[in-house]
Amino acid sequence: MDGLLVGVDLCDEYTQIHCPEEEKLWTIPTVICRNKNVEEWYVGEEAYAHTLKGDGIIVDKLLNLAMRDGTATLGEVRYEGKDLLLRFLSQVLQFPKEEYQKSEIEQLVIAVKRLDPKLNRMLRELAIGMEIPAERVQVISHSESFIYYTLSQKKEIWNNTVGMFDLAEAGLRYYEMKVERGMKKVTVVAEYEDLEEGFSLDILKTSSGSRLADRIFTSCAERMMARKAYSAVFLTGKGFASQHWADGLMKFLCSKRKVYVEQGLFARGAACRAAEEQKDSDAFTCICDGRLKTTVSMNVLHRGQETMVTVAAAGDCWYDRVSVIDVIPDHQNSVDFVVTAVDSKKKKRISIPLEGFPKRPERTTRVQIRVLFLDERTMEVTLKDRGFGELFPASGVQIRQEVML
Repeated sequence: MDGLLVGVDLCDEYTQIHCPEEEKLWTIPTVICRNKNVEEWYVGEEAYAHTLKGDGIIVDKLLNLAMRDGTATLGEVRYEGKDLLLRFLSQVLQFPKEEYQKSEIEQLVIAVKRLDPKLNRMLRELAIGMEIPAERVQVISHSESFIYYTLSQKKEIWNNTVGMFDLAEAGLRYYEMKVERGMKKVTVVAEYEDLEEGFSLDILKTSSGSRLADRIFTSCAERMMARKAYSAVFLTGKGFASQHWADGLMKFLCSKRKVYVEQGLFARGAACRAAEEQKDSDAFTCICDGRLKTTVSMNVLHRGQETMVTVAAAGDCWYDRVSVIDVIPDHQNSVDFVVTAVDSKKKKRISIPLEGFPKRPERTTRVQIRVLFLDERTMEVTLKDRGFGELFPASGVQIRQEVML
């Protein structure tokens, strides 16, 4: 393979880049600067240096700026936030290209703190702007990156519950991961919680602030981890670049647990996912932010036999999952779905009445069913009357309904 596999952790504070099976990790502040006199661009620490020198105009929080369709004026020229983010990503991706002397990216996986459809679309469009084909780009959540990184470690690391604290300028987040066995396919579930105990990292610069932060965090860890058996706990984020302030916390965490401090964990996890994309099949079902937690199916009659048709499966990426199916109701005036939990023990039925559809003889109405997802728990269903050939032309009747899974 000639191209690079690249994992990127993209945040407003920093961007980290890693390639599978390589040790080097790039950490670049997510800022861009334009020279006041000529159209030259700088990123990261170089951008800060030119700003301090006085010959540059800097823009930070590039991801937020692009997501809210904002603009910034540099040198009397107004730039779209998306264009600035594109320039930034183009320049930082040159680092691994130059380091490993490869000009093409074979697979790019970008990890973000939380996924939404707009962010997914925007990052894929920016990748196309960098001449990376859409099929080579994946956008995943930090939760999914955590899963891929953890499963790349030795089995004793993840044979029980795995916890992780991410302490950054933006706040404190706790992740928890479990491997569910005993099903047809190994299922890995990861969840997270944004914690109120987050604090400004500036307080770590003083001894009194460090002691306060240690007490706050230790109390938080005791609350989150009470009465649970852990095989490992990870610590990541800028707040753990040094642990000099966390004596009490480390004493609590290291009691009968393996504890690892890993900077760049999300970029490394994204790189693991990039490597996984080269394989033919998924080794496990991933349930986390950005993935469906349930399977949605329909019981239909196909060639004289009853069968279950899967509309969307647990572990599918909800943000780009769209299913379109045509059915012909037979002695029923509704469309019914079966929603099944990951462990297959909990099922519920969802029925959407065909209200307003024309009255016709049995089996002479074709219904187009279009299903998409607004998030991992909300399904949008559109039912459209397609008629039945020339005998019963389509009426144009359409029903749209949001369903909580």
